[in-house]
Amino acid sequence: MTTEPVEEDRPPLADPAANLIAAALVVVLGGVAIAGARSLGPGPGTWPMTVGFVLVLLGLVLAARARRDEPPERFTSGSLLVVAAVTGMIAYVAVIATIGFEIPTLLLAFVWLRFLGRETWRTSIAVSLGATVVFYALFVGALDVTIPHLF
Repeated sequence: MTTEPVEEDRPPLADPAANLIAAALVVVLGGVAIAGARSLGPGPGTWPMTVGFVLVLLGLVLAARARRDEPPERFTSGSLLVVAAVTGMIAYVAVIATIGFEIPTLLLAFVWLRFLGRETWRTSIAVSLGATVVFYALFVGALDVTIPHLF
């Protein structure tokens, strides 16, 4: 049984133009992904190119539906969690080539679990370590993916 949120519990709605702005951002992000994929070439750039085209397509669909859909919620202090998560991912991508994926993966998982997800210290440490070991075994051990790693 699901319950709808009480109207008073919801954040205030944003301006209807916010849907168009969000759609434009998705299209731009897709365009950046396509440009980056082209620089990688046909082999390694295939997946990023596909994701870029899907983002552009979804952004255009969002733009077409912008006037019919309900306006999105305004950014509130709770929205800062999303900003923190995206900032963490950007930092992760920025350092992975320099120090390998093990330490950034461990730290990102820990920060997301402990501080964004408010998990216990024990759970955050255990899941972060476990996820890093599983990713290492899968990508480096089993699939022999050429990603920067320490060991």
